[in-house]
Amino acid sequence: MARLYVLLFVAQIALAACALISCLSAEEGEIKALPRIAWVLIILFFPLVGSLAWFVVGRERGPERPGGGAPKGRIVPTRQRPRPVAPDDDPDFLRSLGERSHRQDQELFRRWEEDLRRREDEMRRRDGEPPREEDRPEGSTPGS
Repeated sequence: MARLYVLLFVAQIALAACALISCLSAEEGEIKALPRIAWVLIILFFPLVGSLAWFVVGRERGPERPGGGAPKGRIVPTRQRPRPVAPDDDPDFLRSLGERSHRQDQELFRRWEEDLRRREDEMRRRDGEPPREEDRPEGSTPGS
C-alpha cells in the first residue's frame, strides 16, 4: 500500500511540474480566467487540483480552438526553408570558415617557407657560402 502512495505522490509532483512549466512558458494571449501569477500560486499550493485546473480551464488548447490556425499574437512563418538556428547549420557560414582556414593555412605556409629560406641563408653565410638567389621567390630579399 505504501508503494501505491509513493507512486501517486510522484505522479502528482510530475503533473504539477508539467503544469508549472506549461503555465510559465505560455504566452499572455493563451492564459485564460486568471493572471499568470495566480495560476502559478494555485499550482504550487494545490498541486493536484491546481494542475488539473490549469490544463482544463487555464490555457487555450492549440488544435481544438475554434477557427484553427496559430494562436493569437503569433506570427506564422511563410518561408519554405527555415533560417538556420545555429551557425553550424548555416552553409554560408561553414563555407566562410573553410575559406578563412584555407587563407590562414596559405599564409602560415608562406611564413614557414620564408623562415626556412632565411635560416638556410644564415647557415650559408656562416659557412662562407653566398646565399642562393635562384631559389628565392620573386621580390624576396634576405633578412625580410
